[in-house]
Amino acid sequence: MARIIDGKQLAEKIKDNIAKEIANLKSEQPNLAIILIGDREDSKLYVKLKEEEAKKVGIDTHLYRCPENITEREVMEMIDCLNSDELIDAILVQLPLPKEFDTDAIILAIKPEKDVDGFHPDNLESLFKTCDHCKIMPPVFKVVLKILENINCEIKNKKVCIAANSEIFSKSLSHVLGCRQAEVSITHADDANFQSKTSQADILITAIGKPKFIKKEMVKKNAVIIDIGITKTKDKVCGDVNFEDVKEKAGYITPVPGGVGPMTIAMAFENTLELFKQNKKI
Repeated sequence: MARIIDGKQLAEKIKDNIAKEIANLKSEQPNLAIILIGDREDSKLYVKLKEEEAKKVGIDTHLYRCPENITEREVMEMIDCLNSDELIDAILVQLPLPKEFDTDAIILAIKPEKDVDGFHPDNLESLFKTCDHCKIMPPVFKVVLKILENINCEIKNKKVCIAANSEIFSKSLSHVLGCRQAEVSITHADDANFQSKTSQADILITAIGKPKFIKKEMVKKNAVIIDIGITKTKDKVCGDVNFEDVKEKAGYITPVPGGVGPMTIAMAFENTLELFKQNKKI
């Protein structure tokens, strides 16, 4: 029976540390700008949660709520203003964007030193240049490392499989784990060798966005499973992993919801604090 990794509990510890550090600064608070485009109910819910949790740790948020019919040019102009605003330390664009928007172009418009998600091409290039990743990296990558640290899972020489449909996500996370001497393989949902790769992994990280796609026959006995995939169905939120099917075989597993999600928000706040410190030269 797998041990369930409590992401909410871990997130609270991370946020407690952030709150203490901000309180000890005894100066102005970090400022995070959040851009929300359109009327997706799940996006509005996530943004509301981020605002509430940011307030608890001492981060000021500035919400820019944009209608569905806003043009890409208008969003770019807004980001340009936020890039120039000395008050704003970090910028977060709530994804996914409406289908008519070029997500890559929007991310590219954010100043690299204000990019809280760490996916600006310049920040990814910096990520690949070094194995010194102690400061800023995509929050979800920090989550993976924190989970493995919390369960005392040594990464070195472990077989890790990253199952994701995003090539840049897979390659970037593979580099981060490779720096820690893991033996990393990458796969995607349409890979003919998908099961042979996932079933050999000591650590399986999945972000393919297919609800309950991962079954027990795809998982190695006693593997650590980190489920990043989130899909909202009519009645509930599901991960990539068929939790009930897999939990008897895995060693550790993150639930959805309550696993990676709360920790990702906490790590975004950690990045906000770090960008604030860099901005203020603290």
